[in-house]
Amino acid sequence: MTRNEPMSAATRRLLQRKFAQRLSGLIAARFPDGPGRPGYGRIARDIREATGGSISGTYLWELATGRKRNVTLEQLDVLAEYFKVPPEYFLNEEVSGRLGGELELAAALDDERVRTLAVQAQGLSDATLDALLGMVREMRKLSGGDDARGLSCPHVPKGGAGAHSTGPEGL
Repeated sequence: MTRNEPMSAATRRLLQRKFAQRLSGLIAARFPDGPGRPGYGRIARDIREATGGSISGTYLWELATGRKRNVTLEQLDVLAEYFKVPPEYFLNEEVSGRLGGELELAAALDDERVRTLAVQAQGLSDATLDALLGMVREMRKLSGGDDARGLSCPHVPKGGAGAHSTGPEGL
């Protein structure tokens, strides 16, 4: 498709669905589920205060759930500014993919315990880090979580702490 060709209806629907998924993903990353998670009205107020842009809680909810599909360029810029992503993040697969891991890492680092764990792990041997990652994967499995969640670590076996040949002597 060239710049002058109109977008097909199927492409437009896919883009609108991706927009809603990306927006709701940003909201979930910034405000994880739980009793303290603010509603869309509060998030919209935060957006207005932080950016000076105009967006209502209802409209934000409609965009995040895919019920509204007519985001304006101004509102796209406001959302991008608030979530600290380029506007292209919402519309471009390549940009979205590139930023996905960074956004997940930023969301994880919002948790003080995760930051503490990362700081405490810094400087440990490769074998110890591999064992620690294996233990975390096993704990995720035991708690019903996805053991492959997060950033990829190709040098760490997916099978858990016992999946590699490094024994306790490497710890």
